[in-house]
Amino acid sequence: MSRLLLAPMEGLADDVLREVLTHVGGRVGGYEQAVTEFVRVSGTLLPNRAFMRIAPELRNGGRTSVGTPVVVQLLGSDPACMAANAARLAQLAPPAIDLNFGCPDPCVNRHRGGAALLGEPDLLHAIALAVRAAVPAAIPVTAKMRLGIADTSLAIDCATALAEGGAESLVVHARTREQGYKPPAHWEWIAAIREAVRVPVIANGEVWNVADWQRCREVSGCDDVMLGRGAVSDPYLVRRLRGLAEPVATEAEWQALLPAIADFWRGVQAKVEARHAPGRLKLWLGYLRRTWSQAEALHAAIRPLRTPAEVSRVLDALVPTPPSAAASAGTLREAA
Repeated sequence: MSRLLLAPMEGLADDVLREVLTHVGGRVGGYEQAVTEFVRVSGTLLPNRAFMRIAPELRNGGRTSVGTPVVVQLLGSDPACMAANAARLAQLAPPAIDLNFGCPDPCVNRHRGGAALLGEPDLLHAIALAVRAAVPAAIPVTAKMRLGIADTSLAIDCATALAEGGAESLVVHARTREQGYKPPAHWEWIAAIREAVRVPVIANGEVWNVADWQRCREVSGCDDVMLGRGAVSDPYLVRRLRGLAEPVATEAEWQALLPAIADFWRGVQAKVEARHAPGRLKLWLGYLRRTWSQAEALHAAIRPLRTPAEVSRVLDALVPTPPSAAASAGTLREAA
């Protein structure tokens, strides 16, 4: 059976949304694994709180409340510094440590992070080798990459460098850095990489529905798939792919999702400054609009609002606060 992983999405899928998405996915039939946003490693040995801030699930054995393992991702370009920080992170017993060579963000790339390193296969090999040597064998080291910077000429070299350096599996996002998130995803290149390396390869990119998932697996030859924006847009996607939910979205699912949206809103308020909280909800609703027309209406109602109190009044009219809301908010605060 296909393993389904929840992708790292900087600025979008933090611990609060991971908690909601893995809860909706369920303990049975949900995600086998989730990956955090990256922890930036840039010349210093980070304190434990830096890892805990990105992955508060480390306080819960590295798992969300439904038991989904949460892999912690590191981003950086110095092999020795990456190794030292990986060793410190390993003391917190994460389920695995992932190396980010896929982030296309211009600011990150200007500082020699993420996909900017895909022009230097030797450096990728050195980073993977150093991290693998610094981390206990019981903790897997994995990596995520794109197909290249502006072209795919080094895609095989980069994948081989990571695998030979010690990465135990590779997630391949089927676009170059310059292609960003523009469709299509080039799943045929994942197939070429899968044939070239001796470690498991997980396909990633442009899987929004059941048909995409089936086509991605067929073209890439990969059993396992990582879901990103598709999972954010449709929290039930993981269950659809397993045949545990209807193939297309339903009104009943939207009604069932409303309490999860309320939980997310409480978690966001507990985590971020009040002035930033409405923006986080608007961002998620912007993705949910792709799946439900009701999300379009809710997004339109909330879009002009600026304060948490205004947003809460709109949500409370849709989802009356249950007596257990305080306990639910407490759970999300602990996760945060």
